[in-house]
Amino acid sequence: MSEVRLAAEQRHEFGKGAARRYRRAGKIPAVLYGHGSDPKHLALPTVDFARVVRENGRNAVLTVDVTGGKSELALCKEITSHPTKGYIEHVDLLLVKRGEKVTVNVPVVVNGEAAPGTLVTQDANEIQVEAEATHIPEQLEISIQDAEAGTQFHAPDVTLPRGITLQSGEDVLVVNVSEAPTEADMESEIDTSGAGVVEEASEEETANE
Repeated sequence: MSEVRLAAEQRHEFGKGAARRYRRAGKIPAVLYGHGSDPKHLALPTVDFARVVRENGRNAVLTVDVTGGKSELALCKEITSHPTKGYIEHVDLLLVKRGEKVTVNVPVVVNGEAAPGTLVTQDANEIQVEAEATHIPEQLEISIQDAEAGTQFHAPDVTLPRGITLQSGEDVLVVNVSEAPTEADMESEIDTSGAGVVEEASEEETANE
């Protein structure tokens, strides 16, 4: 995981009205905290922060250059987005130190092809691991090559780089390989569903008579 620099300025206005003004000015309200220090209220450049997340993921290590202050090493703890419009409303940043271990969620990528006639379902798109703050992997991989129907892959089956420790429970299901439905199965399901609709319609007509 590469480190990226991000400029920031201190915030001196608070509340919903102030937050809206910052966002209109192209800035995201943020808080930087951790290691027992007092929280620092910051404003991050919206375009630059969005680019960092898009190119490096949410676990990117940020060197935050605060105007009039010192640079701080941080990770994104939480990104809050608007529920319908999608823009970033607020960011929580966690102070970290080089060599310090942190617990983060890392995306899991499925590689390989399961056996013919199977249906592959990914139940967990990410798992939780412990890693050094400056050595967080961008993604983790799991191979399902030639897996037969009935095979399940759990969190411990994900390949972890050296120095990375699994934190998710061993029973967390990541990938499930089942038998693919046949054309006859699908037709039967459609027929059954259609029969239910006809039956409900008949009952309604009877009630109206």
